Amino acid sequence: MSAAKTKAQNIIDENAVAVFSKSYCPYCHASKALLSDLGAKFYVIEMDQVGMTPSLPPLPPSPIPTVSPSPSHPPFLPPPPRNKQQMIKNDGADLQNALEEISGQRSVPNIYISQQHIGGNSDLQGKKSELPRLLKEAGAV
Repeated sequence: MSAAKTKAQNIIDENAVAVFSKSYCPYCHASKALLSDLGAKFYVIEMDQVGMTPSLPPLPPSPIPTVSPSPSHPPFLPPPPRNKQQMIKNDGADLQNALEEISGQRSVPNIYISQQHIGGNSDLQGKKSELPRLLKEAGAV
């Protein structure tokens, strides 16, 4: 099992309610608002903001110039920095792929209650009348 899939499954398994979200998504906001309005305690992971990690090895230390700068010997200039887009990798993309393997749903929000996949915002909104019972049974209220 990949690290992202293990992480996603652990989040699902360890939380009564888990919401995989993106901070800019209006459907995610609507789902979180509904759960909040019902007084639910839920775990949220904003997948566009998690785990920005280097995807390339770090640059080696810059060598110390061996020649003093002079008109005939310009100062040593280190190589330009790597493109920031190449240097970071959002682990949220890996989580999103893992969620597709787990539930078949890649879109957000991706919601779980009592380790059961609920679906997205429209699925959650469609269960509005059942949510108080589901959340109580999950121990989330």
